[in-house]
Amino acid sequence: MYKLLSHNDLDGVGCGILAKLAFGKDVQVRYNSIAALNREVELFFENDDPETVLFITDLSINEKNEKNIEAFFQSGGKVQLIDHHKTSLNYNQYDWGNVIVEDDDGKLTSATSLFYHYLIEKGHLSKTEALDEFVELVRQYDTWEWEKNDNQQAQRLNALFFLVSIDEFEKKMLERLKSFDHFQFDDFEKKILDMEEGKIERYIRRKRREIVQAQINDHFAGVVYAESYHSELGNELGKEYPHLDYIAIINMGGKRLGFRTIHDHIDVSKIAEKLGGGGHAKAAGCTLTENAYKLYVSNTFQLEPLHEDAKNNRYNVKGVSFGTLYLNRREDHFFIHSNTNSEWIIEKNRRQLAQTFSSFTEAEKFLKRTEACWLTDDDHFVNYLKNEVKKRK
Repeated sequence: MYKLLSHNDLDGVGCGILAKLAFGKDVQVRYNSIAALNREVELFFENDDPETVLFITDLSINEKNEKNIEAFFQSGGKVQLIDHHKTSLNYNQYDWGNVIVEDDDGKLTSATSLFYHYLIEKGHLSKTEALDEFVELVRQYDTWEWEKNDNQQAQRLNALFFLVSIDEFEKKMLERLKSFDHFQFDDFEKKILDMEEGKIERYIRRKRREIVQAQINDHFAGVVYAESYHSELGNELGKEYPHLDYIAIINMGGKRLGFRTIHDHIDVSKIAEKLGGGGHAKAAGCTLTENAYKLYVSNTFQLEPLHEDAKNNRYNVKGVSFGTLYLNRREDHFFIHSNTNSEWIIEKNRRQLAQTFSSFTEAEKFLKRTEACWLTDDDHFVNYLKNEVKKRK
């Protein structure tokens, strides 16, 4: 008999689907939140047959259960923990721990991809093209490679996961992976996913108007409240406001705090780890503890939302040497342009700041961080130039 304790997200459920394909009716699968796992492990030791093989995937355990599992293993018990988060690397000191963040080819792993290779290696599961494709979609979504590779199939798989119950998703995937040579969505799923994409676009459009900017410790963060579409939201807000180091997404109902970044030089797993959480370099999270609540809720609640840059400008565009106009809530005007030394300078209300910049991007980043300003529309830009001409006459 086998028992799998896994996370309740797409990657965790992907492990459950593989377990059911490998072991059929001989496996019991339980999906858990991060907070609920340790109680499930305790119940295993209290109630399950000691001959049962225990798998833990995509989740980490507390120190007490770590000791209990080691004692169970040393007494002849069969257990295997498989994870891919950097915060779980310490389990590699045990024979029952297998934590790999990157594979030999330099690819980021997921729990589903690691468990898939484990099951094949142990002879529990046979490799197929459909399984390869399914596992790769899960891996790319969980590691955020889908965005870099523009893999919309991976994003749509996660969207489908949230549109139906876990039981229904499992059933659909099991039938599909058993019956087809390649992984694909059926016609009905394509229709509801098309509708869902429209819903996501509207949701993100609304959240763009709600995000606030705050300097938290050594980073500039965008803070937004949201209970849905965290990955899509974090990705789009990160691209909309690239001067921010990361996006912090507060789920008040779930008492969770998620972190997302589009930048390679920022590792949000380190930020989450300091707050008792963990995750990946570009996607991580933690429980909304008292300290996290103070930093991201109490200290930011009174802040004004960021103003979006003007869209579809023809004249006031970014990066032109002639100049680009910005405005803040105090109605200060900021003009970024290059000088004869190929440096970029900022004029605030027609007075040049002392600091110069090597690129337009650096100048804009500085300006947006210090002044929370936005790109003005063409009409405002043209009127500004007209007034400049009049004053010079």
